[in-house]
Amino acid sequence: MLRVGFGAAPLLPPTGDEPPVTISRDPAREAAERELSKPMYHEHDPSLLQRALNSFWDWVDDLFSAAAGATPGGGFGLLVIVLAVVLLGVALWWRLGTPQRTPASAPALFDDRPRSAAEHRAASEADAAQAHWNQAVQERMRAIVRALEERALLDPRPGRTADEAAAEAGRTLPAHTGRLRAAAHAFDDVTYGGRTADEAAYLRLAELDRDLERTRPVLTSTAHTTPSSSHQGAAE
Repeated sequence: MLRVGFGAAPLLPPTGDEPPVTISRDPAREAAERELSKPMYHEHDPSLLQRALNSFWDWVDDLFSAAAGATPGGGFGLLVIVLAVVLLGVALWWRLGTPQRTPASAPALFDDRPRSAAEHRAASEADAAQAHWNQAVQERMRAIVRALEERALLDPRPGRTADEAAAEAGRTLPAHTGRLRAAAHAFDDVTYGGRTADEAAYLRLAELDRDLERTRPVLTSTAHTTPSSSHQGAAE
């Protein structure tokens, strides 16, 4: 039996009547944060990428919900508008082709390896037989310019563009000036403008090539010098 000195309070076991131990708010929060920061509580948390994707899709959902609320017809009306915009974009792409940057100055018509007009014609016909209309148009335009150089109607000049060749050839072949310019534009469209040629475009260049072979040039320099020479002879 436990004895105590006179006047001392007896040591009694605690009963359930004492008030519970309380902890202030800040230490309790810090203790909870330390406990919840343990890895055992985060084994099944989504990854950083998954959380980012979830946030993105939540944003998209909020955006479409707001748009649907402001669109006549709600979600169905918004869907119709989106489909119309997509179809318009597809139609423009189909009509205009893939957009490309237009160079500040058009590159040269020919590459580094010189070929004859007959070789360019053969290449264009081979491309046309396989329905490769872009390449067929390019090779036929090269055949036209090379043939004019071979006939001495154009001076062979490295670095000449299709537009320059058409402008120069138009001075000696004035009856075909418009068709030469159109051929040069067709060449530029498929080569640098991202357009797509068709069979009709190729046939126009092939017909122009055949017509030019049968056309006699107009020698403007001779026409201008002859009257002056005859006048000088008369004066003598």
